[in-house]
Amino acid sequence: MYAVIKTGGKQYKVAAGEKIKIEQIAADVGQEITIDQVLAIGAGAELKVGTPLVTGASVVATVLAHGRHDKVRIFKMRRRKHYQKRQGHRQNFTEIQIGVVNA
Repeated sequence: MYAVIKTGGKQYKVAAGEKIKIEQIAADVGQEITIDQVLAIGAGAELKVGTPLVTGASVVATVLAHGRHDKVRIFKMRRRKHYQKRQGHRQNFTEIQIGVVNA
């Protein structure tokens, strides 16, 4: 059984036992969280799609760690204008392990 969840402005297809990195959430390491923004639930050939959310569906996950992604380097330049700008960014994330998908 899998579910399509929405968190942090993004959508993820998850199944029980998977580890995923999502946008940072305010939860302690080891804490169980419940994600109730479930857009779809599928099991084999069956697919239940919400409008926009599936009523009564939720996903239980455990927070494993908090961290930061690798640096993304931004470089802007205008030719012949003597303009160069360098910038970097590291996005925070929360790693979670999917436990139970409740339909």
